Amino acid sequence: MPKPSARERILDAYEELLVEHGPAAVTLDAVAARSGVSKGGLLYHFGSKEALLHGLLDRLRALNEADIERATAAPEGVARYYLRSSVSDVTEDRPLHRTSLAIIRLMTEPEVRAAVAACTGQWRELLGRQLTDPLAVELVLALGDGLYLRAALDEPSESIMDNLTEVLHRIGAPT
Repeated sequence: MPKPSARERILDAYEELLVEHGPAAVTLDAVAARSGVSKGGLLYHFGSKEALLHGLLDRLRALNEADIERATAAPEGVARYYLRSSVSDVTEDRPLHRTSLAIIRLMTEPEVRAAVAACTGQWRELLGRQLTDPLAVELVLALGDGLYLRAALDEPSESIMDNLTEVLHRIGAPT
């Protein structure tokens, strides 16, 4: 596996600092030190904290797009994929989970809220192609959020996951 680029290491460090210490503790010096690049190297890639935020939002969008592509190709269907990945993203510590944790720390920022809403909107549209009932779409989104939270809190979700076929059948998803 190739070594991550300096840009990726900087974004990784920014995520880690946000998750561990919150936005108030994030400085350009701290991000540079955590990423192992000089401050000049950081400024080459990201000229400000605002540019770091934009880089993180770009990462979120790219990871969401890749996840949507996987869901579209998933043999079990979009709804089952969405719910299953709501748990596996956390339990397998996937990049989307790590980025989401950092983004959560920034949810008071209108730009961040808009990006998260846009990602959710993409899922809403994709789920809507599979589920004919708009309420079913909202239920799958809400159930996915709940499964994600339970997994993040290390609460067992296997019993819920085992019953997903029946739940999805009841709300009209192909099973």
